[in-house]
Amino acid sequence: MKKLIISFVLVLTVASLSFAQTSKEETFKPSGKVNFKVFWNYHADLTNNATKTSAFELKRSYFGYKYAFSKNISAKITFDVGSNSGGSEYTAYLKAAQLDWKVANGIKLSMGLIGLKQFNDQEHQWGYRYLFKSFADQYGFGSSADLGINAEFSLTKNLKANFLIINGEGYKKLQDADGNQKIGGSLVFTPLKGFTTKVYVDNQPTTGGDDITTYSFFAGYKEADWRLGAEYNIQNNATKYASPAAGKDLNGFSIYSTYAFSKKVEIFGRFDQLGSNTLAGDVQDWNYDKDGSQIIFGVQVAPVKGLKFALNYQGFTSDNTVLETKSLVFLNAEFKL
Repeated sequence: MKKLIISFVLVLTVASLSFAQTSKEETFKPSGKVNFKVFWNYHADLTNNATKTSAFELKRSYFGYKYAFSKNISAKITFDVGSNSGGSEYTAYLKAAQLDWKVANGIKLSMGLIGLKQFNDQEHQWGYRYLFKSFADQYGFGSSADLGINAEFSLTKNLKANFLIINGEGYKKLQDADGNQKIGGSLVFTPLKGFTTKVYVDNQPTTGGDDITTYSFFAGYKEADWRLGAEYNIQNNATKYASPAAGKDLNGFSIYSTYAFSKKVEIFGRFDQLGSNTLAGDVQDWNYDKDGSQIIFGVQVAPVKGLKFALNYQGFTSDNTVLETKSLVFLNAEFKL
């Protein structure tokens, strides 16, 4: 761990020297901008014996502010308003309190409560976060933000990497008692225009000695009218990214695609498959009831910039055939500034 910290200190030192060597900077006026994003939906539950057959929901509201101190240094703060385990549907969490510093050509440091890189490319390729999370986020393979530091490197025109050290508990929890940080990173390679591949790995020691490890593999392709993405994820020794459980593993894949008829209308579809291992002495997989397949398809309309509507179907079939297949129809909306 000391070597890792020393590496970040060296990067900061190089950055300071580069600034010292610059005799003049172009005129820059510091400025800031307010932003917000809201996820709303109405859904009807068509599942047999459903107790709550329909509801209006406001699942997420993000409020933030971004400020540029200079051409190379900026900061942002974002509050995430959503439900919590205490029962409140509208509790505000600090989602991001992040400082970004372009310390040299092709090198950027982010520190504080930062947005993570595990599934950001996948989420962007999927494109419909306001109605369903990306695979790793939805099934607990990682968090979208955490306390720590991240370094991004543009190695070549087609290859970039990142390396991070974070607490590992996510943005809703403080560092746990053992103080073991999560270490990880990714490589993103774009060999052809519109084609992106990504490999992500992280590791977090636990008090029990069985490290939580996560692996993600992604490939996506975009053209003017359509995009396609596929990913495979593995998590070992945990029931969730911050919940160690020796011997319990999760794995799964997700495939999704979109076709745009115009700038305002597009159709989309997605298929997920989640699985787990069988522990010694058991007959079924340890996550038997929650393992299964998720299907989503629908149409999105974007009448003006900053506003989207999606009419879609979401169905989940558990590997446990005793459980009813969940079947829901949604009207989702995202509005943002």
